[in-house]
Amino acid sequence: MYDLTGFQRDLLFVVAGLDEPHGLALKKELEEYYEKEIHHGRLYPNLDTLVDKGLIEKGKKDRRTNVYTLTRRGRREIEAREEWESQYLTSSPR
Repeated sequence: MYDLTGFQRDLLFVVAGLDEPHGLALKKELEEYYEKEIHHGRLYPNLDTLVDKGLIEKGKKDRRTNVYTLTRRGRREIEAREEWESQYLTSSPR
């Protein structure tokens, strides 16, 4: 997870939170979060990177639409990240 960009991590979390989302659903979710347009040229190469890293799988809904699901490795990476973050978010101020 440490070698992902912030955008790729956000994308991974959105894939994890939706039920077999397609690219446009992911685009919509990220546009709401970032409050700006996400271009296809940014979205799809980053999805492909997550597929290549084995964090998500790409499947076919129909001839034109791909759907994305989290892999076991992707789930483990998210859980490890949440555990790592929690040690800093729940600690008392110094």
